[in-house]
Amino acid sequence: MSRVIVELSGYRWMWVIALFDLPTDSQAARRQYAQFRKALIRDGFQMMQFSVYVRHASSRENAEVHAIRVQQAIPPDGEVRVLIITDKQFARMRIFWGKRRIPPPEPPAQLSLF
Repeated sequence: MSRVIVELSGYRWMWVIALFDLPTDSQAARRQYAQFRKALIRDGFQMMQFSVYVRHASSRENAEVHAIRVQQAIPPDGEVRVLIITDKQFARMRIFWGKRRIPPPEPPAQLSLF
């Protein structure tokens, strides 16, 4: 039996990036912040840096589903932005470090079908 490996285009795979600025000036606000952050993690997002979470999506349509889930989890106060970009665009990201150099975690490998 022959094995076929299919590489999907880097323009089909998408990244959903949630950038947020939520208040933490009261106990209720901190609770809402924690609930929002937990909702992102339950939906498969990972922290990229403080208040920036990313999630890989298999298509633009799938990315839109996750963007809507972010919208539904937004607390009443604060600001949340969602950016959807292709895997190719994400790969072109330039990362700069100051004196403390800690390499970022490796992005997930592209899915291979066989």
